[in-house]
Amino acid sequence: MFEVLIAQLGGPGGPVLISLLVVSIAATAVTIFKVGQFSRLGVGRSAAARSAVAIWTSGDKARALQEVRLQTSPTSAAVTSAMVSLMRNPGDRERARELAAQTALDQLTTLSRHLRILEAVVQAAPMLGLLGTVIGMITAFGELSAAGGAIDPSALATGIWAALLNTAAGLAVAIPFYFVSIWLESRVDDDRATMEAAIGAVLYSEPGLEPARSTLVEAPLRTTGPFPARG
Repeated sequence: MFEVLIAQLGGPGGPVLISLLVVSIAATAVTIFKVGQFSRLGVGRSAAARSAVAIWTSGDKARALQEVRLQTSPTSAAVTSAMVSLMRNPGDRERARELAAQTALDQLTTLSRHLRILEAVVQAAPMLGLLGTVIGMITAFGELSAAGGAIDPSALATGIWAALLNTAAGLAVAIPFYFVSIWLESRVDDDRATMEAAIGAVLYSEPGLEPARSTLVEAPLRTTGPFPARG
């Protein structure tokens, strides 16, 4: 199979296969970068923020602020903004909400950056593969037409099989990165939900206050494509 693919590089579908190779390298680079970025920024780490919120609701605000700063994470950054604002401006929950929401939005924007590249690869790779197959089929049947129908059936079958490898190559690129994209986006969504809950707990920790409402703007992470829509 690999020998046929290599042989196809010099054929009509060669540019398509080269394009698939380029987009797969780009998607792999983005994946490695995002995994490293998520690890460095502390995506998914919320233990310190949860502990700090519990301390905050008990009334020890100075200790809560110290606790939340022990761990680097998007949730900790948003919670810290809310706590610092309330400590500097006691009772001004609206200001604290705006500052925390802005911090959270900045964090989410950073986390979601470059994820569009993965989505583009997921959508484009099958189309590129299909294009290569169409080009290969046109070439195969063009040769059949030029021969006046007198062509070895096995040679025609080989040409069609080689052309279909382009579609297989496109799907082989798209499917793994589809699941990678889903996984990365789910981690961002989990952090978004955690930040909303933690900010609300800080803002409305005093007895008798109304329940917290959502403070964050939904980040534009989802698109539609050739795969089933994600709920």
